[in-house]
This record gives sequence, C-alpha cells and structure tokens, in this order.
Amino acid sequence: MSGHSKWATIKHKKGALDAKRGKIFTRLIREISMAARAGGGDGEHNPRLRTAIAAAKAENMPADNIKRAIQRGTGELPGATYEEFTLEGYGPGGVAVLVELSTDNRNRTVSEIRHAFSKNGGNLGEAGSVNWMFHKKGDIVLPKSAAKEDDLMNIVLEAGADDLKEDGENWEILTDPRSYEPVLEALKKANITPTTAEIGMVPQNYVKLEGQHASTMIRLVEALEESDDVQHVYSNFDIDEKLLEEVAG
Repeated sequence: MSGHSKWATIKHKKGALDAKRGKIFTRLIREISMAARAGGGDGEHNPRLRTAIAAAKAENMPADNIKRAIQRGTGELPGATYEEFTLEGYGPGGVAVLVELSTDNRNRTVSEIRHAFSKNGGNLGEAGSVNWMFHKKGDIVLPKSAAKEDDLMNIVLEAGADDLKEDGENWEILTDPRSYEPVLEALKKANITPTTAEIGMVPQNYVKLEGQHASTMIRLVEALEESDDVQHVYSNFDIDEKLLEEVAG
C-alpha cells in the first residue's frame, strides 16, 4: 500500500530502524508474548507466533530474548499482562488512520494517542469509523532490482499471492494472510530478500497528500510511533516519494 509501504521503505533506507532498534525490540517482544499467550508457545501450531518470531529474527533479535518473551506469554516467566486494542482516527486531509496498541494501562495510552492526534492535525474517531477501509493482508516490499517483473510474477502467484504492484522503485506483493508464509518461502528459495514484510492492514483506496498536509501527516505518524504502546500505524495516505524523503529527512 502506497502510504504504508513507502513510509516503511524510506525508514529502512535512512537507517531509522537501526536508530530505534531498542523500541523495535520492545514492540516485537510484546507481540511474541501476546501471540504466545493467545495461541501457545509452539510456533509450529501458532501462526501468529511463528510470524512474530520471523520478524524478530529479521531484526537480529537474540534467541534468548525470543525465548524469554515466549515464556512470559505462556506464564513460565513473570511479566506484565498487556491488553490489545485498536484506535481509529483521521489525519490531515481526512486520511484514515488505524493504530494497533498493546498496553498495561489503557487510560494512559488512549490519552497519549489522543494528544498525538490533536497536536498533529488529526483527531480520534469512533470505533468502526475507518476500519472498514482496510483489509488484513500480507504486505511484502522489495526493490525492482531484485527481480524482473515476469519472473517475480510467476514466483509469487504460483505461491498464492493475490497481486503484484509497482510502487515507485519497488515491487509490492499482496497476499491473503494464509498465503503470506508460502510466498515468503518462495522468495527465499529464489534468493530474493524483501525490504519489508509483514501481515498488516492494507487500505482499499488512497488519499494523495501534498504540501502542509503531507509534512503534518509525517509528523503525526512519527509522534504515534514514538509511543512504546503502539505496535503498528496504518494509513491510506499517498505521498510523492521525493517529497517523503525530504519530509522524513
């Protein structure tokens, strides 16, 4: 999706992910623990946990950290109990925003997220106000230099992907959540390494942002992602990639 994948790709290119590695580890550890609590500590029989572990390994998280996160989720080790919920709202220019959260203090978190929205040209909405604009999909992004379109199309469609799109200098592969792992495995066998890969909320349509709305939207995303309680931010904004690089710089 344009708004999400471009933003994720720009952060990757600029090394912002490495700069915030501690925060990334915090979110991944929470996701692993919550996945283990919800579906058990065996990744072979818990797809959510399996996906979370793969994401953690992709960020070079030590195996001991992963093991302890699983054990906290299953209750083998003591740890905080986190509540999962989603807040919905609007950003500059009326774009839709979904914020997935995990917290041990719901009131504090809601207050922080409301403040981030109001300070950066947005506002929280009611439950269900924008969720209908998104579908849960596997979202895999890789540079065009990684593969030719025809070759890539054959690989991913045969593995069960729904679509292959051009997104600037990248290819974006969309899958049903159940096909996400088979498609990743097919790319691995073909020696193709994605820039980003996750199961997330993909918008059905996009809102083009320019000028002040564009820069304010980036500030809103950054403000939301600063919170330790935010697991994911999804939006249907679309911004010219050159402008995005300037604003994100």
